[in-house]
This record gives sequence, C-alpha cells and structure tokens, in this order.
Amino acid sequence: MRLSTVILPVRRWSEGGREQWQRAEELGFHAAYTYDHLSWRSFRDGPWFGAVPTLTAAAAATSRLRLGTLVTSPNFRHPVTLAKELISLDDVSDGRINLGIGAGGSGFDATALLRGDEEAWAPRERADRFGEFVELLDRLLTRDVVTYEGAHYSAREVRNIPGCVQRPRLPFAVAATGPRGLRLAARYGQAWVTTGDPKIFETGTPDDSLAAIGGQIQRLGKACADAGRDVNKLDKILLTGFTPDGGRPLSSVDAFVDFAGRHAALGIDEIVLHWPIADSVFAADPAVFEKIATEGVAQLGG
Repeated sequence: MRLSTVILPVRRWSEGGREQWQRAEELGFHAAYTYDHLSWRSFRDGPWFGAVPTLTAAAAATSRLRLGTLVTSPNFRHPVTLAKELISLDDVSDGRINLGIGAGGSGFDATALLRGDEEAWAPRERADRFGEFVELLDRLLTRDVVTYEGAHYSAREVRNIPGCVQRPRLPFAVAATGPRGLRLAARYGQAWVTTGDPKIFETGTPDDSLAAIGGQIQRLGKACADAGRDVNKLDKILLTGFTPDGGRPLSSVDAFVDFAGRHAALGIDEIVLHWPIADSVFAADPAVFEKIATEGVAQLGG
C-alpha cells in the first residue's frame, strides 16, 4: 500500500506553498498531486493557482517525490498544448510526473470557455471527447511527429521532440467508473483512479462504498481481459474524501489503518489523502495527518 496526498493550489508560493510540497517529501508520501481546475466548488471565490506552473515549481523544490494531476480533463485542455507542457514538466522533474486524467464534470471548468449561445457538453459528447483526448495525448507523448484528425480534436504535423524522460511516456492514471472510461483505462492506463460511487456519497454506508468499489474493480478486470491486459499490472488509486466514510480516515491513525486495510483487501494499491485545509470540506487535524503519513502505512506493512 502506498500513501499519497493532494495539495490544492490555494496558497501563494511565497506564503507557504513551497514549504507544503517540501513537507510532503519529508513526510515520505509516495506522490503529491494537485487538482487541474480553473476553480473548484467551495474554493471558487478564493485563491486558486494553475496546476502545471505549480507542479513545475514543486518539481524544482523537491527531488524524490512523484508529482501529478488528479485529475486533468478536456474541459479546458487541448491535447496538443497539454502534451507540450507535460513533456516540459517531465523534463524539469527528471521523470517524476504522473498524469491523472478524467472526462471532467459539469462544474465551472465545463462552461468557462463557452460562448453565450453554447451549452455545456452532454454526457455522450463528454465521453466522446475524452476518448479522443486520451488517444491523441498518447500519440503526442510517444511519437516525434503526429498528424491526427478526429471529430473533436486534431493535430497537424505536431512535433514533440525529445519526448518524455519516462519511456515510452509518462504514466496515465485514468479516472473512470463507466464502461467507456474503464475501456480507456484498460487500453491506455498505467493506473486507474476512483473516488468511490458518487450515487451513494450522501445516503450510503462505508460497507456500501466498499461493495461499490469492489464492483468497479471487477468491471475494470473485465475491461482489461477484453483488452488482453492483466488487471494486476494496473495500479488502483483511491482518492479519498468522496465516500460515505466522511472524515473518518483522518480522525486517527487507527481509523486510517482500518480504512486503508479494508480497501487494500479489495485491491487498492494507493490511497490519496487531501492535505488539510482549515474551514473547508477538507478540514482535519494537521498533527494527526502527519502522524498518519509517518506511521499509518508502516502499520499496514507498506
């Protein structure tokens, strides 16, 4: 079991931002991720910085910690420009970047670039775009020259030299629960990401959540079998904070060990905790959080 964290980009680099990423490395986290949004829910009217510049600065401020997005989506990204940024980021970090990638939701990011007469993408279009997005991004990160013509994205003689430090490209962690997304994870992913089942977040129980995630892993296994891949070759990542457990995993080391152990038994390889932010949905005791980082995984044998 690996333990990672999400550091939301809400602090100025000169006012504790740098130290937060360095502290994540000191605490021994496997990876530190950040959201790739223009803004996010209850943080919309407060400070919020860009993911790629933040990760570039974090790469320069650390030396061992893996870094990445959790997750990037097509909502305001284009594969051509994103690929160039990712190759640069992978170079600056000396090959420590993971790309968490998902279809995106219907929040602020989904409408920020629309004209007044345009409507947000319907679920089918969102899934169609995501499929093209992942396919083209894979090509851009593995080939020196790419020409591609899709229904939603295109690239004309795009060059990405010298490519990623990590070969054949930096790892994709594909967030998916539906059939189409799981097929993408099986085909292109080095990891799969879940936040649980959003349908039971408010009304379900922890046992309901475990059953739902177990079902997702079974469906991922089928998608991998259909693609001729071994599901055990894909890392399985749980981003916490969106299951009916509430803040329980961060209430104590024992609570975390129990939570993590239950999910490890399902096949989850990596658990990601949000770095505490006071007076927010991610509020938690920083001292307990750090104690979990230094003691929790050790108790699990990780």
